[in-house]
Amino acid sequence: MSKEDVFIGSLDQGTTSTRFIIYDRQARPVGSHQVEFTQFYPEAGWVEHDPMEILESVKVCMAKALDKATANGHNVDSGLKGIGLTNQRETTLLWSKSTGSPLYNAIVWMDARTSSVCRKLEKELSGGRTHFAETCGLPISTYFSAMKLIWLMENVDTVKQAIKSGDALFGTIDTWLIWNLTGGVNGGLHVTDLSNASRTMLMNLKTLDWDQPTLKSLGIPAEILPKIVSNSEVIGKIGKGWPLAGIPISGCLGDQHAAMLGQACHKGEAKSTYGTGAFILLNTGEEIVQSKHGLLSTVAFKLGPEAPTNYALEGSIAIAGAAVQWLRDGLCIINSASEIEELASQVESTGGVYFVPAFNGLFAPWWRDDARGVCVGITRFTSKAHIARAVLESMCFQVKDVLDSMQKDAVENGEVKNEKEFLLRVDGGATVNNLLMKIQADLLGSPVVRPADIETTALGAAYAAGLAVGVWKEEDIFASDEKAKTATTFRPVLADELRKKKLDSWCRAVEKTFDLADLSL
Repeated sequence: MSKEDVFIGSLDQGTTSTRFIIYDRQARPVGSHQVEFTQFYPEAGWVEHDPMEILESVKVCMAKALDKATANGHNVDSGLKGIGLTNQRETTLLWSKSTGSPLYNAIVWMDARTSSVCRKLEKELSGGRTHFAETCGLPISTYFSAMKLIWLMENVDTVKQAIKSGDALFGTIDTWLIWNLTGGVNGGLHVTDLSNASRTMLMNLKTLDWDQPTLKSLGIPAEILPKIVSNSEVIGKIGKGWPLAGIPISGCLGDQHAAMLGQACHKGEAKSTYGTGAFILLNTGEEIVQSKHGLLSTVAFKLGPEAPTNYALEGSIAIAGAAVQWLRDGLCIINSASEIEELASQVESTGGVYFVPAFNGLFAPWWRDDARGVCVGITRFTSKAHIARAVLESMCFQVKDVLDSMQKDAVENGEVKNEKEFLLRVDGGATVNNLLMKIQADLLGSPVVRPADIETTALGAAYAAGLAVGVWKEEDIFASDEKAKTATTFRPVLADELRKKKLDSWCRAVEKTFDLADLSL
């Protein structure tokens, strides 16, 4: 078999869609397929997915991507060596181990229904909001899986009964997919990986295992939790009834960690992924850095059971591309997401309009679940073009807030920073918007680098899988010279004084979002 006949598959299960991409040995996509699925909003602030619909989307994407690669002349049937999986993080579900049926819809990472659970714990626990931060790197927040699990245990009778009878299994989406892909009720493997486990609030960052004192404090039974594995190892094989049966699942990472690997971020390097939300991660190497400025400490990746663990500082932004979707679906200002660039380009500035998309509260570095969205500075001069531009700017302001916090943490941690380390690597669907990238460089005051292949989340999962089965070596993955040649760099042109004025105005707008969750409907 020639090198050209070796392939790695990547299953990318995101917040609004599922993709399956097949890569050749040169990490070039040879076939792919994507399916969107439904998001449900049962109440204000609630967001759910149907786990069975997600499974069906996976099956369709696998089969269609295989058909497309074959039609393009690639012998994937005999050459596919492994599959990597990457997924939306923190999204939480429980299911019956005896029937395989979900016990409730999946509660999505951005869902805010658990605010009362969070407030109750903050009052009861001696450390308040940061009670578990030293152990898991995370504050008590609606964002994380443990809070959603507690809500399900307290509010859903089928969950209570299944846990009591020993029939319940807990997982994030990676766990749900792997269990089903490897057999489901017929011997499916109940596992998660380190990166997803680090987002539950239940894993100890030092021991890399479930933290027993935390489980006890929160009343979560250990027996419902999956086994934790590294990000690059053969987990199990795809079972009968699925496309690609018999192929090993050999890599698994949460989507933002996969993007870090796809961007080949070394220690001290940062990336930002622009999707439904935006997520900025800085690789801190083998050191766990506890943030004092509203960021999260998390696992970056561990590329094998015996490999060293890389950690990261992360700033999570709940609403980025989702605000563009809102302009399209909620306000009908645009007909497709791609139209926002042309509309926003019709004006040179926002005309003094600032939009803060705190639809379900604010994540890093503010951590205010009482915040709600605002649009300020509106006058009779304001047009839909100004609002569209303000939506784009809102993504970039939020990324700037996070990077400023990272810089503060790095300085206080005794690290000497230079421009290269904070050169921002960007990826994700929204980065095709050149205006967005120009605005981002202007508001950062530093270059933004976009790779030729912006789908680095799927690529990172493929790298992890290929590494485990010998398709690639680490030096292949982290060799960045060739990638740099094909990247596009956006450089700032905004004057420093104007940048500072805009940032000050943004902060004033953010403060207007606080304490709005209790407004009468």
